[in-house]
Amino acid sequence: MARSIDYGKLMHRAMRGLIQEILGDVAQGGLPGEHHFFITFDTNHPDVELADWLFDRYPDEMTVVLQHWFQNLDVTDEGFSVVLNFGDNPEPIYVPYDAIRTFVDPSVEFGLRFEAQEDEEDDDAEAPMAEMLEPEEDGPRPQAEIVSLDQFRR
Repeated sequence: MARSIDYGKLMHRAMRGLIQEILGDVAQGGLPGEHHFFITFDTNHPDVELADWLFDRYPDEMTVVLQHWFQNLDVTDEGFSVVLNFGDNPEPIYVPYDAIRTFVDPSVEFGLRFEAQEDEEDDDAEAPMAEMLEPEEDGPRPQAEIVSLDQFRR
């Protein structure tokens, strides 16, 4: 079986690390300037923790806003917990990074979107680089996909 570098998985890990760093900074010093975050996550993720009435209202996904009022933002290697106000009713939630679908800071037009990925074994990470770079003999090589980063530039 041919082995390859799973760039999608590596990018997701790096992007989740970025979210962890951003939220960690906010937990330490608050939101700077006009920054605020819209975080959409999968409420069906097994490690998400939220009140039953919130899960009933948002059975598939939920978007929370970290802007004017939030308390007890705690950031760990696996996810974050925070107390948010839902109609004058403070509620704690816990969101693992793996449950996040989008992370957006509209104040600077920055956003991350996580595409659903199938879990694959991590055996590919142990393949020698030379083996990963060898072309497959089953047919023509696919064309590389070019991704433009211009939409993220100011």
